[in-house]
Amino acid sequence: MEELEYNNPLFYQNRELSWISFNKRVLSEARDKSNPLFERLKFLSITASNLDEFVMIRVASLKDMVHAGYKKTDIAGMTPLEQLKQINEAMHELVNLQYSTYNRSLLPMLKKNGIKVIKAHEELSKQQGEFVDEYFKENVYPVLTPMAVDSSRPFPLIRNKTLNIAALLKKKKEKEELEFATVQVPSVLPRVVKLPTGKKGEQVVITLEEIIERNMDKLFLNYDVICAHPYRIMRNADLTIDEDEASDLLKEIQKQLKKRQWGEAIRLEVEDEIDKRLLLVLQEELEISEDDIYMINGPLDLTFLMKMYSFEGYENLKTPKYQPQPVKGMTLEEDIFTQIRRGDILLHHPYQTFDPVVDFIKSAAKDPKVLAIKQTLYRVSGNSPIIEALAQAAENGKQVSVLVELKARFDEENNIVWAKMLEKAGCHVIYGLVGLKTHSKITLIVRKEEDGIRRYVHLGTGNYNDSTARIYTDLGLFTCAEAFGEDATAVFNMLSGYSEPLSWNKLSLAPIWLRNKFIYLIRRETENAKLGKKAHIIAKMNSLCDKEIILELYKASAAGVKIELIVRGICCLKVGIEGVSENITVRSIVGNFLEHSRIFYFYHNGMEEVYMGSADWMPRNLDRRVEILFPVDDEKLKKEVIKILQFQLEDNVKAHLLNVDGTYEKVDRRGKQKFNSQDYFCQEAVKAGKAKEDNRVNRVFIPKEGI
Repeated sequence: MEELEYNNPLFYQNRELSWISFNKRVLSEARDKSNPLFERLKFLSITASNLDEFVMIRVASLKDMVHAGYKKTDIAGMTPLEQLKQINEAMHELVNLQYSTYNRSLLPMLKKNGIKVIKAHEELSKQQGEFVDEYFKENVYPVLTPMAVDSSRPFPLIRNKTLNIAALLKKKKEKEELEFATVQVPSVLPRVVKLPTGKKGEQVVITLEEIIERNMDKLFLNYDVICAHPYRIMRNADLTIDEDEASDLLKEIQKQLKKRQWGEAIRLEVEDEIDKRLLLVLQEELEISEDDIYMINGPLDLTFLMKMYSFEGYENLKTPKYQPQPVKGMTLEEDIFTQIRRGDILLHHPYQTFDPVVDFIKSAAKDPKVLAIKQTLYRVSGNSPIIEALAQAAENGKQVSVLVELKARFDEENNIVWAKMLEKAGCHVIYGLVGLKTHSKITLIVRKEEDGIRRYVHLGTGNYNDSTARIYTDLGLFTCAEAFGEDATAVFNMLSGYSEPLSWNKLSLAPIWLRNKFIYLIRRETENAKLGKKAHIIAKMNSLCDKEIILELYKASAAGVKIELIVRGICCLKVGIEGVSENITVRSIVGNFLEHSRIFYFYHNGMEEVYMGSADWMPRNLDRRVEILFPVDDEKLKKEVIKILQFQLEDNVKAHLLNVDGTYEKVDRRGKQKFNSQDYFCQEAVKAGKAKEDNRVNRVFIPKEGI
């Protein structure tokens, strides 16, 4: 097939529609009756949170393009305006599905399990009403700021993502025109309020906005409240920073973060029973189009369900909490550097604990032999032990260099705080690179030992975040192999200065070398297939939307390469196109843990090669970010990583397969035994941890008898 034919827009899926399809897969977990009830609440909450971010960034970006008159088409041949039209339809459909799941499935199930959610304050009994009114008076009223709109008070600036209640008022005993007022539902107070226990010990709950709505008249004493309804707006939160013009990146990002609250309103959610006059005021004042209004049958902003998920006493309605297990081959009783010297160590989170990564930094901070610690940080937890250890190391007189990526979306404020704290402790802090996000996960520790300087390296597929390491599946590698140490040094020299090595031993970096590396590896399989040899690619990642990579995969498939893709989220590749992608399968695993690792396997004529890294197959990862791809050289560890891929390919419980028509469906399990890869990895890690414990208990030391 000619190169030109592979460029056919019909061979590609639109990125944004593919993302909506992914969020539907998350929603399918909320609809799955085999999942415990509270897990279903959690998944529904996640879909709402995902959709918020999608609107604030992706939809906002398309709206910016439309405003700018940008008409260039995407890989699926759609202009920004055409994309917005289709996205809008798909989002409305998704939101309807979210609320039908909430109203028809989850509410009745909650009631059946002893939790009654009061949908409207009018449903409250006399006794409950008295409790709610007292709660309002004591806890809510002092926090509220009601805002009226009239000739002297303009329409207020409604903050992004806040929940508000709008009202139409009329002065008592007068026939004046209706007046508009609004009050923000305070995020500092609990969104879900527990009421006194109902019949037969039933737990009754109500949302905060219903309590405020019931008591609106107490906020506007000289007025009659004609109607009051909740609403919520989403604003453009896509930061645009001209780094060449920004003399101080730190200050520029702080300035832009403030703007995020006041960007263009791009989505309005209202109660479906809202008074039409009230809706008209909101629509006109917020300058929002009809298509961007969402009429909601239920409580706005379903992320509150995560608060319900954390209710105590309902453990029987949740998946039992998994405790990460010790890392195979590692012990707390022995110095971590000695263990790494014995051989490379593979870490598989969250099945295995993230503690060794934290201990790696902590040990280095205290170890008198350690001269320097260098690390990249993209997203860290709120109370990060890694940050603490880095600061401690600097205070102990070690050379500490940290690249803190200030442009990590929605973590900018958090990272600014950490950057300032590290600087105060005496660390050398680099604020990312101009025009690039540093997304790579690498730590280098330089240690003076008897036989000279030795470099210890940790490389990972996920962030140095001890909190998300409990819910994201990621892989990491400890090594002190000289080739890795040399490359790690070159990486940090490149990040802190301008020196670029002439060649690399083991690592491949974006944005300069990584794209070509992947293309070379795919083409090598293609050539082997053309020669009639066995050729096989397995690739696992979060997203696949890079056209050049997809094109190479199509060519490889057409040549006969067997290609198995495990792509959690966006996938712009289509399967089953005659003569193009018949040898490609795509599966997406959506389970209790968020699949985050990036693993790439190439058969290479029987000399199997396995790589792991921080990059997805997306233009932003390959062209606009600093990313690292690293090989797994140790044969034993390589087999372990291949096994991880194979078990994921066998998953028939949480895996969804991509169909020829672009839809996804769960694997047909008829005649097959149930196999959940995430559960399997948990069980195996527990077994290995138990064997280690038993081994420790069975060790008996017999004292040497005297002669």
